[in-house]
Amino acid sequence: MGGWGLVVPRRDIARAPGERILRWPHPALAAHVASYVAHDLPDAGANSWQITPLSVLTWVIDLDAPARDAGVPSSPVLGLRDRPLRVEQSGASRGIVVTLTPLGAYALFGIPLRELTNSVVAASETLPAGSLTERLAEATDWAERFRLLDEYLAAKVTRGPALAAPVRYAWDRLSAGPVRVDALADEIGWSRQHLNARFREQIGLNPRTAGRIARLNRVLALMSRVSSLPWAEVAHLGGYSDQAHLVREFRALTGCSPTEAGKPAGLFVPPRDGA
Repeated sequence: MGGWGLVVPRRDIARAPGERILRWPHPALAAHVASYVAHDLPDAGANSWQITPLSVLTWVIDLDAPARDAGVPSSPVLGLRDRPLRVEQSGASRGIVVTLTPLGAYALFGIPLRELTNSVVAASETLPAGSLTERLAEATDWAERFRLLDEYLAAKVTRGPALAAPVRYAWDRLSAGPVRVDALADEIGWSRQHLNARFREQIGLNPRTAGRIARLNRVLALMSRVSSLPWAEVAHLGGYSDQAHLVREFRALTGCSPTEAGKPAGLFVPPRDGA
């Protein structure tokens, strides 16, 4: 897919046809921007892709857009999701996928992220970035494009709105590992109902669902590092009660079991430490 539907471990990026380049943003943007994935892919005919829920929002900057099915515009933004998304596309594509943390997306788009949940919208609806796209298209190489993105995003997110401190704390705790929502509410000093409401408004999902997706993403990272682990051990290390629990959650969130298609579906970028 045009760089945004199936990017799993870097070893697969290296073998895929066309060009894909993974880069991390400037360290000053680390809390706001998770990664850049540039792509320049030839026409490989019609393809169908399953998009897996992630703990990041995705902004695809199309420099040369493929033909996508109805409902997926040029240069789309994908909000956080609690279900898989299937997309059909064909034709050559060239561009950059920017993955944003909720902190970065909230600051960049300036809207409650619930407005993007389970949605695919044109970036132009939330962000006047036409001049950026033109400059990226005119740049001489990917290194210059990454630099332009760093500059643009640094200027935007430093002036944008910030998540409420308790909401950001809750997101960071849920991203780090399993935590009960009622315990998290106690830590913050809010009722569970108030935490759910504020979190859903600003992040787009409720805390429990965000935690489930974060756990799935940690398992995907583990599977990319050590593909030979028994599933029972993957379940244990991932914080699931048992292998059956892992399989149920995997199927609910990705649309397939852990062993179907040989590897997990969806956009996935390796962790920064490269482990």
